[in-house]
Amino acid sequence: MTDIDRAAPRRRLPVITGILVLIALAILISLGTWQVQRLHWKEGLLADIAARQAAGPVPLADIEAMAASGGDIEYRKVTATGRYINNKERHFFATWRGQTGFYVYTPLELADRRFLFVNRGFVPYENKEPEMRMQGQLTDQQTVRGLARAKLPGKPSSLVPDNDVAKNIFYWKDLDVMAESVGLEKGRVIPFFVDADSTPNPAGLPIGGVTQVDLPNDHLQYAFTWYGLAAVLVIVVAISWFRKSGKQPAQ
Repeated sequence: MTDIDRAAPRRRLPVITGILVLIALAILISLGTWQVQRLHWKEGLLADIAARQAAGPVPLADIEAMAASGGDIEYRKVTATGRYINNKERHFFATWRGQTGFYVYTPLELADRRFLFVNRGFVPYENKEPEMRMQGQLTDQQTVRGLARAKLPGKPSSLVPDNDVAKNIFYWKDLDVMAESVGLEKGRVIPFFVDADSTPNPAGLPIGGVTQVDLPNDHLQYAFTWYGLAAVLVIVVAISWFRKSGKQPAQ
């Protein structure tokens, strides 16, 4: 093998390494830029949610019209009037301020004989059954104030347990199944939920106002991480190049 043949692989190696470094650098910069874009999106979303919560409540019909047109109804204040159908309440497994229990979803029968599932709030595990909180089972006409919550398109994750309809324990809010399990026709059920506000209930149960608007915004930190890794890669490559250059024998 000649000296030229032996030198060829050594010449190709820096070229391959350079290509790999450029690919890695492009990926890191792309990830950083994507996080910056996500940051702007999240800041806009948080500002929008804050504006919705600061606005006054609107009638249920306004939220219905918005939902029907494809608008975003999440966290918009709304009012609705009707009578709770207490014997059809559904229970969503939840924790509230460190305590295990359930959110109570009760159909509110409206004047037009349709139904709106209202998250009336939290009850401790031992108060799951209505007999343990009879004072809170309101029977006369009620005006509910709260936040509109969109219907989930499907199970959020494969890690979420399946709903146990027989035991009336829901691990994700499947509105269609909630309605079907208590004999309500899908066409007569409003296609979203309402989370009731913190207006006190008799005997304190359910505890209203349980909506948690806690959207983490760590995108700036992630952006710095990806850009920082890109900078470190450039520095490492530059140091390596200068060291190799300094070791080159004089011609």
